[in-house]
Amino acid sequence: MENKLTPEKLNLLKQVALNLRIDSIKATTASKSGHPTSCMAIADLISVIFFNFLKYDIKNPKNPNNDRFILSIGHTIPIIYAAWKNLNVITEKEFLDLRKFNSVLEGHPTPRFEYNEAATGSLGQGLAIGVGMALNAKHDKLNYKTFVMIGDGEAAEGSVWEAAELAAHYKLDNLIAILDCNRLGQSGESIHGHDVEKFERKFQAFGFKTFSIDGHNIQEIFDTLNSAYDIKNQPVAIIAKTFKGSGLQEIENKNGHHGKPFKQEELNDIIKELESRFKLKYQNIKYTPELPNKTNINLEKEKIKISLNTDSNTNFFDLDQKIATRKAFGYALESLGNTNKKIFTIDADVQNSTYTEMFGQKYPERFIQCFIAEQNMIGVSTGLESRGKIPFASTFGAFFTRAFDQIRMAGIGKNALRLCGSHCGVSIGEDGPSQMALEDIAMFRTIPNSIVLYPSDGVSAYKLTELMANYHDGVSYLRTSRPETTNIYNKNEEFKIGGCKILRQSKNDKICIIAAGITLHESLKAYEELKKQNINVSVIDLYSIKPLDKNTIIDIAQKSENKILTVEDHYIQGGIGESVTSELSNTNIIVEKLAVNKIPRSATSQELLNFEEINAKAIVQKIIAICC
Repeated sequence: MENKLTPEKLNLLKQVALNLRIDSIKATTASKSGHPTSCMAIADLISVIFFNFLKYDIKNPKNPNNDRFILSIGHTIPIIYAAWKNLNVITEKEFLDLRKFNSVLEGHPTPRFEYNEAATGSLGQGLAIGVGMALNAKHDKLNYKTFVMIGDGEAAEGSVWEAAELAAHYKLDNLIAILDCNRLGQSGESIHGHDVEKFERKFQAFGFKTFSIDGHNIQEIFDTLNSAYDIKNQPVAIIAKTFKGSGLQEIENKNGHHGKPFKQEELNDIIKELESRFKLKYQNIKYTPELPNKTNINLEKEKIKISLNTDSNTNFFDLDQKIATRKAFGYALESLGNTNKKIFTIDADVQNSTYTEMFGQKYPERFIQCFIAEQNMIGVSTGLESRGKIPFASTFGAFFTRAFDQIRMAGIGKNALRLCGSHCGVSIGEDGPSQMALEDIAMFRTIPNSIVLYPSDGVSAYKLTELMANYHDGVSYLRTSRPETTNIYNKNEEFKIGGCKILRQSKNDKICIIAAGITLHESLKAYEELKKQNINVSVIDLYSIKPLDKNTIIDIAQKSENKILTVEDHYIQGGIGESVTSELSNTNIIVEKLAVNKIPRSATSQELLNFEEINAKAIVQKIIAICC
């Protein structure tokens, strides 16, 4: 890369580094909270990246070819806000409103401030997001670089190394990780202290080209980044030895100052000491980043439509035909891929169980294998989604629990991830409890703006997958089952987010059964048995658990003697029963529940439904006990 550090440029970068230190201190003091010493450690690194290397259209942060910068060490965000202030993106007043209620400058990065690439701050997640962004650039043939700033403390997280391994596997030479090795964590020394060679050997072992540098030597930082641009076929890791509190003698490289802002009365003396140390005075900067190359890439997401009637696999969806909902999801995903080239599928080595292999075989360039690393899979999906893609990530529903923190952060970041969890409930049978998703409904219901969908047959699974593709306001979750179930809907049936279906109803129903998935079919069996005993019941397919169709449920329940029985293949806590109960808390409707209450074991699907008392016989017995 042709990029020389002239004396004028060196002076500029030194000036910026001073400004960033002072600004970080001023903002955290004004907010009476924050991490100024951590910010000071990376001031020289941020100066060189933002004020020399970053190609960025500051008037358009959504420019598809902007270089990306992800701050994985989210608590150092004040220095990034300081960089944007020195680039005249935000005003002094806006900057000093850091962490205030009406400010978009939060204590850790969120996309409320549109120049933040992702919600971070729960440590160990930034590199995976960066991998997703770098993969996006490779796919779209864009030449932007993705920079990820990592902390030495968070490098103890296994998710960092999941991401590192995948970055090397895909030879992401457009990804540059910078590790701030400042030695000190929150409560003491980090795992390797200042032993930068240990970090370097780790990254080398995972397949990175590595550099160890003095993180306060601007010339060395500049030269190393120059060299990083020339590396081909492997990602780069720069291990920068830095000092927390760099620039202030009393606190530099000393423990006990993490997350402690300075007092207002100390500011003048601190600024004087910094200016004396660096032989500079604070002054305004005049600098505009180099613009990225132009591109025709469009980040807008248009409505996607697929049709079962014209699908090449339409015969699998005939009424009364049997198909597993996980397989119907696979067919729908394949059709979506044909309709829209922004659809990506991300897998964790279960493509032949979730049936995403059909998509992968047809569109291999949009199929990303993350191997058995679910946390990384969610991070990669987040990075892709932030760059305009429509990612579907799939694994066993049970294994999403491992990635809950990444899913939670995607919710905070308003990333529209589409997640499909297969093998839900005890109905998977012989594989046993380690493979059974029994907590997933509860988990996904808690995510802000999330939707939770639970199909009971092939038609609903296909149609709900289409709805997910068009939902852009947050995380969506589709819960699919392993066993084949009978199609109960015709191909023209329509579904909506927040809806339900009334499958059985009479004029003198004693109770309303609400179920979804496998237990809906058990409920329909129970309906037939109760009918023989002259007990009429209504049956609702609650295919949308969140949001829930409260009005329809109340209406049908009131016509069913104000009684409801929920039946679910999920633990009772946080599942369908509690979803319904919370919505009806201000009514006089009685809600009884059947759910998984015992730790399951290996057995056949039907044996386990019987064991947990969520089968047709148990439903009949419960309703007789309630109503007769």
